[in-house]
Amino acid sequence: MPPQSAAGASTVQRTVYPVLGAISFSHLLNDMIQSLILAIYPMLKANFSLSFAQIGLITLTYQITASLLQPLVGFYTDKRPQPYSLPVGMGFTLSGLVLMSVAPNFPVLLLAAALVGCGSSVFHPESSRVARMASGGRYGLAQSLFQVGGNAGTSLGPLLAAMIVIPHGQRSIAWFSVAALVAIVVLANIGRWYSRHPATKKKSGARATHPTLSKQRVAFAIGVLVLLVFSKYFYLASINSYFTFYLIDKFHLSVQAAQIHLFVFLAAVAAGTIIGGPVGDRIGRKYVIWVSILGVAPFTLLLPYANLFWTGVLTVVIGIVLASAFAAIIVYAQELIPGNVGMVAGLFFGFAFGLGGVGAAVLGDLADATSISYVYKVCSFLPLLGILTVFLPNIESKRAKA
Repeated sequence: MPPQSAAGASTVQRTVYPVLGAISFSHLLNDMIQSLILAIYPMLKANFSLSFAQIGLITLTYQITASLLQPLVGFYTDKRPQPYSLPVGMGFTLSGLVLMSVAPNFPVLLLAAALVGCGSSVFHPESSRVARMASGGRYGLAQSLFQVGGNAGTSLGPLLAAMIVIPHGQRSIAWFSVAALVAIVVLANIGRWYSRHPATKKKSGARATHPTLSKQRVAFAIGVLVLLVFSKYFYLASINSYFTFYLIDKFHLSVQAAQIHLFVFLAAVAAGTIIGGPVGDRIGRKYVIWVSILGVAPFTLLLPYANLFWTGVLTVVIGIVLASAFAAIIVYAQELIPGNVGMVAGLFFGFAFGLGGVGAAVLGDLADATSISYVYKVCSFLPLLGILTVFLPNIESKRAKA
């Protein structure tokens, strides 16, 4: 492996699957809690007489809290690793979950969402670092295994909301504090492994950029990746926050039936995530990004005009194809800026979360002004931004063929 691709990277010579499994499981629990909150929006809307704009504001509060802090957390821990920050971050998530279960009004709901966002701001950059440390050089595989836990958890949220929270009401949200407590225990054990890892005993690797690229070229490539993440997560915001409302409005489904459809979509996202990383390790991450972002456009363009059956089929295809890009984007960016694993992970996870929040708020306003169906017609064009992949440099062509 060339020195630049190791980049502060792996002193581990083999893939540590127990650690990857544990961090993926923790990601499952963390994101299950977060998606549970998204899935109970119809209940919160009814209980507190919220508008679509206020629903979007809940998502915005959570996402912005997470997105603003994540790069700062990653930047700090690149210099000073904090092995036990993971269970502390999950403690914030636990606090937000309990507060949301007893929230008496809209401002308290926003505070609860902010606490969950603070938990995410610590969890994602640090757990992404753990995944890379345990990768044994198989960075795409490790990132996919880490992310698929989150995607699986995200897919479980709507299902559990339909089975538990909707029938039993707002206070039943507190039952999921058990999941947060389990995650704290698992993350404490990961912290012990992390604290013994050689990477915590020395400073992160050199901060030089990829040797064949100028700083301007690297900055331009990062800008392209940011635009690609924008297209992906603005579109995903339309699904995560408003797909249940879309199905209820267009096809007159019940809340529970609409949440089952959202579960199927999110399960497809989990499948796409686990595919993208290993494929990127083998054929090169730029090719995965091409197919994932631009390749999904025909399906998103068809979705607003499909009947219920084809809506289900198209959302599965969209979920699988669109989700395959993020692990490739993260690892590609980490190879562009070696020695900044946490900062890059925090930047892109944070930017993705922030875009999800901004997207939810903007699309909520648009839905109030027009209709949910119109939102999906507008968003269907976003994946066409995938054409910008042509401007990414081929930094991994030799390694991918090796």
